[in-house]
Amino acid sequence: MTAELVRGQNHPLSQSRLEIRVSAGTPIVAAATIGDEHGKVHGAEGVAHPGVPTLPGLEVSRQAAADHRLAVDLDALPEAVHRVHVLLALPTGASGGPARFGAVAAPFVAVTGLDGTEVATFTLTGLEAETAVVALELYRRQGAWKVRAVGQGYAGGLAELLADQGLPVAAQLAATINDAVARGLARSVAAPPPRTAEGDRARRTAAPALGADQSGAHTAPYGGRTPQAAPEPATGYPAEPTTGYPADATPVDPSARTQPSTPTAGGPVDYTHPRRRNAAPPPPPTAPPAAPGQPRPPVAGDATGWSMEERLYNQVWGMFEDLARATAAYRSAVDFAESRMDKELEQVLADPRSRIGGQADAAREAARARHAQLVDQARQALDRDVAQLAAEAGVVEPALPAAYARWDNPVWHGYRVPTEMPMALRLGDLHLPECAPLRIPMLVRLPLERGLWIDSGRSGSSDGAFHDSHDMRRLAMESAVAHTARLLAAHPAGDFAVHVVDPAGSGAQALAPLVGTGVLAGPPAVGAAGVADVLARLTQRVDLVQMAVRAGAADALPPDLDMAQHLLVVNDFPHGFDDRAVTQLRYLADEGPAVGVHLMMVADREDSAGYGPLLDPLWRSLLRLTPVPEDHLADPWVGHAWTYEPSLVPLGSQVLQQVLAQVAAARTKPA
Repeated sequence: MTAELVRGQNHPLSQSRLEIRVSAGTPIVAAATIGDEHGKVHGAEGVAHPGVPTLPGLEVSRQAAADHRLAVDLDALPEAVHRVHVLLALPTGASGGPARFGAVAAPFVAVTGLDGTEVATFTLTGLEAETAVVALELYRRQGAWKVRAVGQGYAGGLAELLADQGLPVAAQLAATINDAVARGLARSVAAPPPRTAEGDRARRTAAPALGADQSGAHTAPYGGRTPQAAPEPATGYPAEPTTGYPADATPVDPSARTQPSTPTAGGPVDYTHPRRRNAAPPPPPTAPPAAPGQPRPPVAGDATGWSMEERLYNQVWGMFEDLARATAAYRSAVDFAESRMDKELEQVLADPRSRIGGQADAAREAARARHAQLVDQARQALDRDVAQLAAEAGVVEPALPAAYARWDNPVWHGYRVPTEMPMALRLGDLHLPECAPLRIPMLVRLPLERGLWIDSGRSGSSDGAFHDSHDMRRLAMESAVAHTARLLAAHPAGDFAVHVVDPAGSGAQALAPLVGTGVLAGPPAVGAAGVADVLARLTQRVDLVQMAVRAGAADALPPDLDMAQHLLVVNDFPHGFDDRAVTQLRYLADEGPAVGVHLMMVADREDSAGYGPLLDPLWRSLLRLTPVPEDHLADPWVGHAWTYEPSLVPLGSQVLQQVLAQVAAARTKPA
């Protein structure tokens, strides 16, 4: 039976190999310390954290995430270790993230066996201003291990927590951990915000699959959710100003609008806005009945939302989460099978009577057979989940609107310039090695909340192809042009302006479709003078809008100020940039997105190595994309390394030129 602990309560541990599973409603940092019998940590080498995730007998997650699995092998800990503390902290400097634990759902911690069976659980309630907390303590007393629920919080963050454990370099180590977390967040796809009551939807559940314990009782990791029962994410990212689809984004029949009620004598006045929607969104489409014993066939738009676009957006995010958690369950089952086989083989070797002869060989074969059986069962469960997701992708992909679709989707041949900005934009596809054929669309919310960095440097391409420096720069620029065309096509005419800085003119060939159709705000800027001019104009625009917003005087802006969204595409950085231009570029990256100025860098980070750590904040503020497939992006739930593939125009296709021609024609039409 699972022990549900409260603060200060302890529980004996009968197993030496454990998992500590953490579930929170927002990305948090998980770490652990090992100390002596007094709980004192004697140095940085006694702390496992995202920068140094592995210690003897202990392994933690490599990045901030909403769910964590910490592996603990009590028998492998050094003899001098008597206490293991599990630490949780909020990432520092995370854009749009919570500033204290009191602003998020109470974290849930479970100590489990490797088969997923819960030994003890603890919900960390009552936290307020704290930003770091000691969640659990594993301690050894008279040769036996126990777990204690601690829940001790620290408003001063990791530095204060580590100092309280006697660490002499607490502040420096806390800064190191925060730096490692910042690097991890830079490669993570932003998580959707918490679901609201109106936006909640439970995805249809497949038949339960057998797990690692051979009995069908295996639970999926991270809160015990089965892979196909994962809920849909809501409709935005944490830093977005709103968390749902705009209330008047879809046409509303004027005759159907709710009118304010007429007050009766002496009665209250109803101030309800006539266009405000207080009811729940319409239900998703219903799938036709399934044949007996068969799963229900998937349907496009099977999610909550006010429009088909919003339902498809939520459905894609649900598929993304389902695949992440299904793969996590598979990997957990494989890890359990391998650890069980290792333990059985150790027992064989520990008995001198069974080390040699037929008895030892039979025991080894039996252990390997049980391992193969467990792995096969886990693979069958994953294959069932993947097959259902693949069927869902098969109906979702053809139904996607242009902003969500690949360039080879027929929807682009019927493209028309939109009258409204869509919710999101597709930047490419994501997949995992266990199920490489299944691609998940990578959708990011609009307007962009962070800039994009198309990495033109050397890449660890996952397809095994070799690309020299010249090829990488060409491919990066072609990828940037494809992304820019998508952004232009997603916005109404005149609502999105693109500026290009190409100091050496090295991107002229790739930029030809943008230049030739006339969709740019002006010719690409060349030379140091051109760079300075463009940066000065965009910096001035950011300054003006910021001052007006802060003063609450938007009507005081110059009448000739262009209020469209702006995108600055920078090629071949840092060529043509002096120190002042670099400072302006960093300013635009930090402050621009909030006032409608966005950045797309096409650069090799090694080219700017001479600036040292000065530019580290710039690179971390940008979402890194690659022009070739590479497994560098992480999901926000489990932290798998996903292979990203850019969304490129098929060879020989004229769809990009046709779309850009329509964008240009719409801009020249009289209002």
